[in-house]
Amino acid sequence: MPRATNNPASRRRRKKILKKAKGFFQGRRKLYRQAKETVIRGMAFAFRDRKARKREFRSLWNIRINAACRENGMSYSRFIAGLKKGKVSLDRKSLAELALKDPQAFKRLVELAKNPSK
Repeated sequence: MPRATNNPASRRRRKKILKKAKGFFQGRRKLYRQAKETVIRGMAFAFRDRKARKREFRSLWNIRINAACRENGMSYSRFIAGLKKGKVSLDRKSLAELALKDPQAFKRLVELAKNPSK
């Protein structure tokens, strides 16, 4: 009886890894064992960095909002607290966008945060 090698499935497995390794340097692209190690490592970094990107953007937005608040004579924490008391439910992404693109509108938000009861 001939030896069964499960050839179609194993070839498909290798091709899948080598396809993901496209663009890698030298043997990492061509040699299966090196390609597999690099692909697994790369996918782990991709998973980690999808989470990290969200943290980095939130940090950037906070920095932009803080800078705009300081220009208008207010601290970031007092600004956020004032907006919460004033029942303004804008997220940090849109606040940062306003601070960058429309300083006049942001200035009005700062005034609202200074007097949240009005």
